[in-house]
Amino acid sequence: MTIRAIAINPENPKAFIEIQQEKPTPTGFDLLVEVKAASVNPVDTKVHKGAVKNGLQQPRILGWDASGVVLEAGSNVTGFKPGDEVYYAGDLTRPGSNSTQQLIDSRIVAHKPKSLDWAAAAALPLTALTAWEGLFERLNIQDAKPGQTLLIVGGAGGVGSLAIPFAKLHSKVEVIATASQEESAQWCRDRGADRVINYKDMPGELEKQGIKQVDYIFCLNDTDGHWEAMNKLVAPQGDICTIVENERPLSMDQLKLKSAALHWEFMYTRSMYNTPDIARQGEILETVAKLLDKGKLQTTLNETLQGLSVETLMAAHQRVLEGHMRGKVVIAY
Repeated sequence: MTIRAIAINPENPKAFIEIQQEKPTPTGFDLLVEVKAASVNPVDTKVHKGAVKNGLQQPRILGWDASGVVLEAGSNVTGFKPGDEVYYAGDLTRPGSNSTQQLIDSRIVAHKPKSLDWAAAAALPLTALTAWEGLFERLNIQDAKPGQTLLIVGGAGGVGSLAIPFAKLHSKVEVIATASQEESAQWCRDRGADRVINYKDMPGELEKQGIKQVDYIFCLNDTDGHWEAMNKLVAPQGDICTIVENERPLSMDQLKLKSAALHWEFMYTRSMYNTPDIARQGEILETVAKLLDKGKLQTTLNETLQGLSVETLMAAHQRVLEGHMRGKVVIAY
């Protein structure tokens, strides 16, 4: 039996092609999942860009976020059985979810929220894990005292859309989000932001509201561009966490003087290095599913494209590359 997938074309890496592959067999901790929907994230476009730059020897299947149905389970799997509905954020080192079937490590998988359809569920895992790990494992905002502040740079994107309600539900911080358009600002308010400011002049915007420094900063876009402002705004002994790699050297002078900390959040670290706590990602996603089913969170799905094809994948990538997405774009298979 073969499975169908959309992959980067090694003969023309700018383009995608449809391919057929042999159905894989799960072993160890793996699940074989029939993929029902997958979302497209900036990581998809970055990996695609890397393939265009460096070339490929064979087709590469992208796609990490997914929702689907378990078809088979490896011998070491516990907690899942054929027929279970699941969702997950995938693994950079393995073939992705732009495929009708996929092998995935069960330890980074969770049961799909019952209240969501396939597309709405597929919009969430990568951004939910990034937001949760950044806030609670890097910044540790759960330890914040009343009156402390969190600045989320990029509040209306996929990660910010979940970081805002996570922070409101599980910490005492005042949440300040950035947005440049009124529609994006309202999106942030609808998810619980206490204040919304324009990212183009964060120190000036905050000073108008009597705020000169913030205790925590979660940077979700353009680390280089926001670096000077974040250094100025972070409080002495404060914390900055960013998910965006820098393209230029970052001066540490101000952070050193302030004894402030810089944290990196990369959601794929656990799966890439098979860390001893890899199963923590499955646990986080189970917690997120419960919050969704209790109505305490909402999906970040903003647009659904129908059918796994070269055309829909190219269209989804283009939406992400435009850089103005509120929430997520998903392809329902």
